[in-house]
Amino acid sequence: MYILADILYLVVYYLVRYRRKVTRANLAACFPDKAVGERRRIERRYYRYMCDLLVEAVVGLWASPEFIKRHYRIRNRQVVDRYYEQSRTVVLASAHYGNWEYMVASLGMQLLHHGIGVGKPLDDKAVASFITRRRTRFGTQVVDQTDVRQHVAFFDRYHVPCALMMLGDQSPANPHRSYWTTFLGRDTAFLYGAEHFARQYNYPVLYYSVERVRRGYYELTFTPLCDKPLEVPQYSIVESYARTLEQQILRAPEYWLWSHRRWKLTRNGRIQKDGTIKIIPQ
Repeated sequence: MYILADILYLVVYYLVRYRRKVTRANLAACFPDKAVGERRRIERRYYRYMCDLLVEAVVGLWASPEFIKRHYRIRNRQVVDRYYEQSRTVVLASAHYGNWEYMVASLGMQLLHHGIGVGKPLDDKAVASFITRRRTRFGTQVVDQTDVRQHVAFFDRYHVPCALMMLGDQSPANPHRSYWTTFLGRDTAFLYGAEHFARQYNYPVLYYSVERVRRGYYELTFTPLCDKPLEVPQYSIVESYARTLEQQILRAPEYWLWSHRRWKLTRNGRIQKDGTIKIIPQ
């Protein structure tokens, strides 16, 4: 299947030039001290991996449980299992790093917890319905981010221990409802949904890191970020998440989603395509 990925890379990178300006601008802003040649190497490695990821995502929609477990191995599941033994829900704070599609499939069959993946809805309802059916075939429940409050409240009320997977590296919609910090050398807004639920229900938070061992094979490691969210300062959980993700990206930047328009916000508005800033009222 990687022959297809290699061909796709040539088309996407050299012919279509998919979001190369966005990717190039992001890399230049985050790595200003790196030489242009080094940033271009990261850029090409990123696009090669993105094409691998696209092919893996399609294959993953049809793959067997044995395939997923073989290609997506959890190193330290016991870190999560101990919370299941205590009947505690956990928040898995992760990112668009590595193969997150395999992450969704893995939740329902590799963990004892009831797996819930939180995501943004696709505009095409038919495609969204098909992808959701394929993603949930091994037991993971996929929840729209607009409905996640009701689902979390329901499972908490009936004491069902869940693993709530939240990708926290998306660009927030509102700068005034975001947590701001320096990330990869840039003023960056973060969603704080993971911390919100952790504090509201006293859920422990773990970072879900993904390491690409070789082409098509990944290893996962759970790292505790906060065991007692009610005993730590506000926003310390999302700050710890940002620092952990930042270190992972610095170690191997090509596996993060650089073509995403991550830095669309300023502290008081949104950057428009023409470069002007649209002020968003508080």
